[in-house]
Amino acid sequence: MAHVVVVGSSNTDLVVKTERFPKPGETLVGGDFFLFQGGKGANQAVAAARMGAEVTFISKLGKDLFGKQTREGLEKEGISTRLVLEDAAKASGIALITVDEQGENTIVVAPGANASLSPSDIQAALPSLPNHAFILCQLEIPIDTITFLASYAQEKNKNLILNPAPAQKLPESMYDQLFLITPNETEASLLTGMPCDREDDYPKIAQWFRNKGVKQVLLTLGEKGTYFQNSTQQHRIPAQKVTAVDTTAAGDVFNGSLVVALAEGMQWKEAINLATKAASISVTRMGAQASAPFRSELV
Repeated sequence: MAHVVVVGSSNTDLVVKTERFPKPGETLVGGDFFLFQGGKGANQAVAAARMGAEVTFISKLGKDLFGKQTREGLEKEGISTRLVLEDAAKASGIALITVDEQGENTIVVAPGANASLSPSDIQAALPSLPNHAFILCQLEIPIDTITFLASYAQEKNKNLILNPAPAQKLPESMYDQLFLITPNETEASLLTGMPCDREDDYPKIAQWFRNKGVKQVLLTLGEKGTYFQNSTQQHRIPAQKVTAVDTTAAGDVFNGSLVVALAEGMQWKEAINLATKAASISVTRMGAQASAPFRSELV
């Protein structure tokens, strides 16, 4: 069984589904309310577990009801929570999510205890990690913690995959410590300062990252699919045509599924196809973790 480590955030998602997004100062009545387990790190951990991997999750929760429910939910998925820490001084993270009729979303996150996951927490956790080759992380935890993790991965020859979301600038020293970076169009543009709108933009964006030292670059382009580049390969893989109801965790399902495929030894094109299929299923369902498909559904 493939083993992956996911380091990142865990939130409770408070979701309102409504016909359209409200304008500033406007109140809309008539939306449906849902409560889901979420957070980019936890979403990716669940996606990886449902793809059949043994998953160790490193995160930090508040000592509250949301934190208790989160831990229980992760354990039901078979995820190891022995390195999920608690901060008694902070609330667990929450996300306020609005989903419109087209399945598009707006999200506001209150990070809570996620913001106190520190380099020292990671350092304390590392000796007890199992023998693993792949680590997946995102940017809903402090950048200093990600920087420490990147240095560790380089020193120990571990493959670190960074999903640079939510978009923010990265330290220059981090790029050559990354095995793979998986930005979407918005994140790629923010990081590079270049447009990421047209077909001929994608190779230029990928080359920019590789010039910085990133070994592999995978651009996730929503309904336009993906673009992959490394020193020997380029792949342009289209998205699968589906009717989206909620795109909230599509990127997380993609990344969580991808890391499992790579840990299993799949070649790049095969791994990307598997992750694309998983993400395409997820957007047809409401919720974040709830939308992640099981491996048996990828037939």
